[in-house]
Amino acid sequence: MRIAPGGLFSEAEQRLSPNHDERPEGASVDLLVIHNISLPPGQFGGPWIDDLFRNRLDPGAHPYFREIAHLRVSAHLLIRRDGALIQYVPCDQRAWHAGVSCHDGRERCNDFSIGIELEGEDTTPYTDAQYQQLATVTRALLARYPGLNRQRITGHSDIATGRKSDPGPAFDWARFHALLSVE
Repeated sequence: MRIAPGGLFSEAEQRLSPNHDERPEGASVDLLVIHNISLPPGQFGGPWIDDLFRNRLDPGAHPYFREIAHLRVSAHLLIRRDGALIQYVPCDQRAWHAGVSCHDGRERCNDFSIGIELEGEDTTPYTDAQYQQLATVTRALLARYPGLNRQRITGHSDIATGRKSDPGPAFDWARFHALLSVE
């Protein structure tokens, strides 16, 4: 897998979100944050994640959407249940995925992290295709960003303790780390 200049994955479908900006001067990528998302909650497929990240979510399409349609959020990448890779923000830019967050005493994790969303929810097992794609993408990120290493991969729940629970107990960290070693 190849990351082009500017941080675009050549193998990803590009659906760029307006919800991003420049990283602060001097900030370098040294953290990878794993998330999950399903819209509506517990449902997979459909256009809703794209619509949320691209500010087009119809608040009338589902009762839950009335609560979130106003949000301006994004992630760098989404891995669908079938392993399809969609990119919303170039990795060299700051995506708006972490919210209020802290890692190793550093706040504002969006400034120095890459956010990957897995289409899923905390208690539903992730698919083989998702684990394979996540490992492939992570290996490419580790090769591209010198400050990033295996110890600098975390879940959203770890940087937003008490506020977020993803990727949840269904995410198999041991399986993921084992796949990182397989080329």
